[in-house]
Amino acid sequence: MSGESSVSGSGGNHNVVPYDYSYKKADLGKVAKFNGDPEEFCWWKTNFYSYIMGLDEELLDILEDGVGDLDLDEEGAAVDRKKHTPAQKKMYKKHHKIRGSLVLAIPCAEYTKMSDKSNAKAMFASLCPNYVGSKKVREAKALMLVHQYELFKMKDDESIEKMYYVTPRFPNIKVS
Repeated sequence: MSGESSVSGSGGNHNVVPYDYSYKKADLGKVAKFNGDPEEFCWWKTNFYSYIMGLDEELLDILEDGVGDLDLDEEGAAVDRKKHTPAQKKMYKKHHKIRGSLVLAIPCAEYTKMSDKSNAKAMFASLCPNYVGSKKVREAKALMLVHQYELFKMKDDESIEKMYYVTPRFPNIKVS
């Protein structure tokens, strides 16, 4: 057979298939897709961070800190790329790697909602408040649940089973 060789030894004859060691790029899988479900955002965000760290730890810095002094247009392209230093060119290339991963990971509807698409930091920052919520939003939701709980009483014609499971009065809380 072509590409195979026979090796004999104490264990008998074995067919050996050569391995191409020139291909060193690790397959880390594809970027996790965000489906727009607020309940799954934290899961997606964690997977996205892991994916980025697996590619290059500097990408996470770019996502969190931005691109520094690079001048980008509204679509993330460099304004005058020829004047960049080698370090700026490296930053620009890494920025597009993280920005491209982010664009692939979010639905088109989310992308079109974003007002600032110039850099990955701005894009990611616009996603987080929509799905995680600000501190005030979380506090308001918690206060609303406390208020609903305080008003929660069993009706005269209602069984315990019906009260908890049939007509859920707390739609934001999942009962397992």
